[in-house]
Amino acid sequence: MARLLLAVVLAAAVALVAAWLQRRRPGAGPVVDRHHVPTALDRADFTRPDADWLVVVFTSATCGTCAATWEVARQLESPAVASQEIEVNAAATLHERYGIDAVPTTVICGADGAVVRSFLGPVTATHLWAALAEARAPGSVPPECGAGSEG
Repeated sequence: MARLLLAVVLAAAVALVAAWLQRRRPGAGPVVDRHHVPTALDRADFTRPDADWLVVVFTSATCGTCAATWEVARQLESPAVASQEIEVNAAATLHERYGIDAVPTTVICGADGAVVRSFLGPVTATHLWAALAEARAPGSVPPECGAGSEG
């Protein structure tokens, strides 16, 4: 009986020590908890600085979703809307200048360069078109169409 009691006490002590050590171990927290999105762009850095609107997709050739995101964004090209892909290997200085640390990053800015909408990660055509429509005519797009801020 004494051996059984000793074994139970020893097992409980081992369990308590293991639980205490587990709590002391640092958690695997996020390396980056927030990515940078520029609040303004210098329109002279991009194509057609005279266009009313600019849609820029910051990409990487190794990014699996970047090509699809650019394909969606380039469809917005019109006389009033310039669109441009900024691939990191081809334009590393622009990625650095604007602090881009995640791709794809899509931004919509007006003629003054102020970013009015941004998206981190892939964006659907519906959300991107709605964001541009809302920027061009505030209040014209119902909230369920994605007129709020994503990034």
